[in-house]
Amino acid sequence: MSQATTKTDAYDPATQPLRPDRSLGELFGEMTADISTLFRKELELAKVEAKDEATRVGKGAGMFAGAGVAGWLALLFLSLALAWLLDQAMNTALAFALVGVVWALAALVLVMRAKRELKDVQPLPTTVQTVKEDVQWAKEQKS
Repeated sequence: MSQATTKTDAYDPATQPLRPDRSLGELFGEMTADISTLFRKELELAKVEAKDEATRVGKGAGMFAGAGVAGWLALLFLSLALAWLLDQAMNTALAFALVGVVWALAALVLVMRAKRELKDVQPLPTTVQTVKEDVQWAKEQKS
């Protein structure tokens, strides 16, 4: 018989243990510690991201509130002044209606800007990505 190596005798990483010198208990303990550390790190990351996103949401909500107050005050005071000015050249009701439309458009612009600010808010983007990576890592550890 020949001493030549056959394909079945070759090293196959799928069937060989990664750490043959460790017992199953040691490997399980190490995996448990790794998963525990990973969970703590993910939780810490989620807290940091949630705080950042809450800050951005607060800014957007503040802009909505500011848009409402600004729209109301502008509508109230400037509408009266402009309507009284236009009243000299046209019907009083038409003057007041025209002024109301102008300030409604101004409020609409502020609301659209606030929506654009809130549109960019993403719930925990880094945490979602790293959790996906962790799931993949855990699947690879099972192999």
